[in-house]
Amino acid sequence: MLQPHAIPQALPVGAGHLVRTCGKAADALMGSRGCLFTFHRVAHSARWATLPNRDFYIDLTFLDQLLCYLARTGWQVVTVEEALERAARGRNGDRYVNFSIDDCYRDTFEEIVPLFRRHAMPVTLFVTTGIPDGTMPMWCAGLEDALIARDRLTIDGETIETHTAETKRNAYAATAARWDGPEAGARYDRFCRENEIDAAAVHRKHAISWEMLEALRNDPLVEIGSHTVSHARISSLSPQDAFAELHDSRERLHAKLGVAARHFAFPYGRSGDCGQRDFDIAREAGYASTATTRKGIVRAGQDPYCLPRNPLNGAHRNLTMIELHLTGVTGAAARVLGRV
Repeated sequence: MLQPHAIPQALPVGAGHLVRTCGKAADALMGSRGCLFTFHRVAHSARWATLPNRDFYIDLTFLDQLLCYLARTGWQVVTVEEALERAARGRNGDRYVNFSIDDCYRDTFEEIVPLFRRHAMPVTLFVTTGIPDGTMPMWCAGLEDALIARDRLTIDGETIETHTAETKRNAYAATAARWDGPEAGARYDRFCRENEIDAAAVHRKHAISWEMLEALRNDPLVEIGSHTVSHARISSLSPQDAFAELHDSRERLHAKLGVAARHFAFPYGRSGDCGQRDFDIAREAGYASTATTRKGIVRAGQDPYCLPRNPLNGAHRNLTMIELHLTGVTGAAARVLGRV
């Protein structure tokens, strides 16, 4: 196991009592409950201070501790397929968790899957096929690498100074907010030209490859699903283009890996990003389920085309927030606040 690095392993006094009480109430109110977690990438604790885009990562040491905690407290880690089977059964007292990785980068192969193997726990990979195909611009990774390596960059024609970790984080956040969308690829191309960055080398450094995925396809602990071709916001597309994103990514996974991807995760999964039209398109494209990023827990009889998932990111470095997810508190709070 990885060694702890100043990350709390137990719930604080007060918080622990609260979440245990909520957990007992949840068990009493529903016969079974599942919690689906999702994240993108992992980082070693030693790198944490240098990351301009911390919300895209979860601390690898904490993830190791979390898997230990779930095993110790009686939660079973399952695939999406099994989560749906358990939701359909609705067995009293059944508690289960799924972890899914969205996009899939090189660290999925090198760090994440090996960690789950060491715990003998399954993990779901929602693959954006444009990443191994090399057709999706890796602008997030390229921008972050450049900010880490340099104290001066030209971004959108303007030269900026970033001498501290804080200014690098601020520059990443401001740039990502401007770039996110259909024009991101063109903006990133210009950025690479302005700063003499080898975009192909960045891609090789960060992208998962088809060879890596082939090495994982027969692993009984790895479930492979789809996450579109280009990481598009499905609700913004025409019905024809939306269907193509879902259908073509599924077909590509089958052609390259021989995998019949049964499950799909929306790249942008809040209520404004995917709705009934998009769930219907996924059903038409041949999927048995679709996952969102709407916080909440899976209840007995859950609609498989609107699965809630709880995103894990850089803010999740203690077990208090995890327990709030497991008990459904964060999902309830999100609905009250209209953040779904």
